[in-house]
Amino acid sequence: MADQHRNFDRDRRAVRRRAARLASSGLGATALVAALAATLTSAAQTPKPDLPPRTPDLEITDAAVRYQEDLNLLVFDLRIAGEAGATTPTPHGSFDGAPVLGYVVPTTLPAAAIGFSGTEGMVALAVTSHPDFDDTPLWDESADGDYANDGELWHAHWVLLVEDARAPGGLAVKEVVDVDAEILPPTNAPVPLYLDSPGFPVDLAADGVRVVVPAPRVGGETAFSFDAVTAALVVNTSDPSRPTLGVQDVYGVLSGDLSLPYEVERDQG
Repeated sequence: MADQHRNFDRDRRAVRRRAARLASSGLGATALVAALAATLTSAAQTPKPDLPPRTPDLEITDAAVRYQEDLNLLVFDLRIAGEAGATTPTPHGSFDGAPVLGYVVPTTLPAAAIGFSGTEGMVALAVTSHPDFDDTPLWDESADGDYANDGELWHAHWVLLVEDARAPGGLAVKEVVDVDAEILPPTNAPVPLYLDSPGFPVDLAADGVRVVVPAPRVGGETAFSFDAVTAALVVNTSDPSRPTLGVQDVYGVLSGDLSLPYEVERDQG
């Protein structure tokens, strides 16, 4: 585990050096939808390093976001054809090149609602697993007293997605060029990316994934559109021609075209 910490810190410094040289790219939600929809086929045909195969565990059959008015909570609920969370990435052995698997809910929420500065991009709730590193230093998901060994356990992130032609899937988590100048949540992961580790509880049932989000944690925004995606991303800290965390493969999109056709349902309790 000490080696993992050293590797993560070393690669994090490399990412920061790269981020200082990169221009921040922004894209509105409408253009981003078209970008991902256009890359579904080509991404599926590109060879993938260390990524899980397509299985029913990665097939989303239904999705809902319900606002429970009496508790002021949003419940993100994904239904899975196979066993939710049963498929996880194979460890790569280092932070650079590490695979990340995610159940992702792209939304029309504004970036400022989740604590990012008012920057361009698509806000998505991502439930991820990545055995090579732990990016939730404030949370001990396994409750074993070690806050740095839980990367493989499924956990929640907010991410900001932007179009990036350097990624095989055409999208990447947006990079922060000037960490000191940007507004980031205090729970942001310790890398210069728009990638928050908010600590929302994740519930994995046999056929579903649920995440409970207090409405104040999205600025009280309880009416928005969304979609549901399963995807694999890959960490990069060594190749400046590729993004730091790019989409490598898209396993499926619930709507078929990422049109974000679904709306939050209201439950008055």
